[in-house]
Amino acid sequence: MDDTVAAEWIWFAFIVVFGACVGSFLNVVIYRLPREKSLIRPGSACPNCNAPIYFYDNIPLISWLMLRGRCRQCKATISIRYVLIELLTAVLFAGVYLWFFYFEGRQTGLSGVAMQQFFSGGWLFYLAVITLMAAFLAASAIDLELWIIPIQLCWFVSLVGLAASIAAGWVIDPETIVAFQLFPQAGPTLSAMAVGAAFGTMIALALLRLGLIRPSYEMQEAGQLDGDESPETSEPEYNDRREILKEVVFLMPILVCAAAAAKCSQWQPMVEKWTVLVEYPAARFGFGALAGYFIGGGVVWATRIFGTLAFGKEAMGLGDVHLMAAAGTVIGPGWVVLAFFVAPFFGILWALYQAIFKKMRQIPYGPFLSAAVFVVIIFHDGIRKLIITMYGV
Repeated sequence: MDDTVAAEWIWFAFIVVFGACVGSFLNVVIYRLPREKSLIRPGSACPNCNAPIYFYDNIPLISWLMLRGRCRQCKATISIRYVLIELLTAVLFAGVYLWFFYFEGRQTGLSGVAMQQFFSGGWLFYLAVITLMAAFLAASAIDLELWIIPIQLCWFVSLVGLAASIAAGWVIDPETIVAFQLFPQAGPTLSAMAVGAAFGTMIALALLRLGLIRPSYEMQEAGQLDGDESPETSEPEYNDRREILKEVVFLMPILVCAAAAAKCSQWQPMVEKWTVLVEYPAARFGFGALAGYFIGGGVVWATRIFGTLAFGKEAMGLGDVHLMAAAGTVIGPGWVVLAFFVAPFFGILWALYQAIFKKMRQIPYGPFLSAAVFVVIIFHDGIRKLIITMYGV
């Protein structure tokens, strides 16, 4: 066997194993994060008898099969969810790698065989995408079980997306990034609006902390569920329209600062300097990720506000807002809006499934949004060609 081929197989096997290990950690995140428990201490233990799970019983995929899905000590059943998450994460890590660098289903503009593309800069693009997918997998599992999306997962994805975008120009040729849309990007006006929105967010948060702005649904705090609580737990009654107006007040500094920044960027003494600054790759892609954050969160928040005002009942959750904001830092402003409009089709498919098989269980919207983001990432090139063919843009 050729040395290059052997190296490719070894590297691919490492990705699969690493994906399974990440999946094992995601199981910890899925159980502990919404219950506000440490992700590090104590070590893994059987939820039934609390016996410590030793390393040889905690090997991803293999241990569950060897134990036949039961605790070694008390013989209690271990949920199949654990092995499914590990398997799905391994498949995601391996599948995305193959799709990007081997089959080139999402072209990166990098040359060479799969491993050469990866190590010549593709690793940063892969890292940003796979971080989003792994975190959204965990968020969807939590949302399905508890109807909440831990904001920590969204913040983590946002930080990775922003950092990767800022660093991208030093790792991959900026012209390649622009041509193949590997990272978000923004022009002078959109960049200014993103910076203004960030400044407005700090003002809004300061006003909130000072008590000058009242929080909406102040008695509802995500992440306070313990092991015995469920989404069906009784909740206090609210006037939803009145509560949502508090969020409108919170958003006003953000909108005002974004509009003011856009105006300032067009002020003649500022135009040339600001345009030169935005041309730097770190600024262009970093501001693009920031713009994706605000536009991704903004489109969901706007739907939440108008839906609540129109129907008098809370429409969508703030967890969905943070989820799509995080997605925007990785896939960019335009693509996150597209993903938002793709998500309802998954909802329709679920509704048809319920109608055909008489399944009555409702599920939260987070998994639909996550699935839509996944579709937009994987089929990015095909969707882009379709848009160009139809609209010539």
